[in-house]
Amino acid sequence: MEFSSREIWGSLHGFIFGGLYLLAFSGGLLALYSLKTEWMTVEGLKNKLAILKITVWGMAAVMWATVITGTYIIYPWYRAKPPEGTTELSEFARSFLLANPNTAAWHNFGMEWKEHVAWIAPIAATVVAYVISVYAPKLAAEPKIRKALAWFFIIAFITAAVAGVLGALITKAAPIR
Repeated sequence: MEFSSREIWGSLHGFIFGGLYLLAFSGGLLALYSLKTEWMTVEGLKNKLAILKITVWGMAAVMWATVITGTYIIYPWYRAKPPEGTTELSEFARSFLLANPNTAAWHNFGMEWKEHVAWIAPIAATVVAYVISVYAPKLAAEPKIRKALAWFFIIAFITAAVAGVLGALITKAAPIR
């Protein structure tokens, strides 16, 4: 079995980076939720915070890698314009989708989401990582901050999950070749 460089980049972008982030989310959210002084010893809390910092920064980095590879590597291939007079558009994903009224919505909604809204995911993940890094010792005693961070985390997850599902569906409808 052979993979083209575009298939390798697409797999790295979607399955490896995106999948890793989506899988790690539940662990990160659970670790954030379980930061409660009544549930741990001081030493246990220190260890958990150290691991949480590494984990959330790693998740933010993976999310940035996902969005950057999608925007600057995969997306230009998607937007490639067919030469003038080309009638066979299967090699040009964007043009292929827009040429058919039944698939134009995949571009008009799906790719617009991926182009713009998906950037919320790494930004929100970075906010969570930064706040955890700065306020780590106080997080266990501050349920309001933990709750706000959990919401940022959930927003990052939802935007990434929607972008991932739309990306898979768009790739199914018009693969980048």
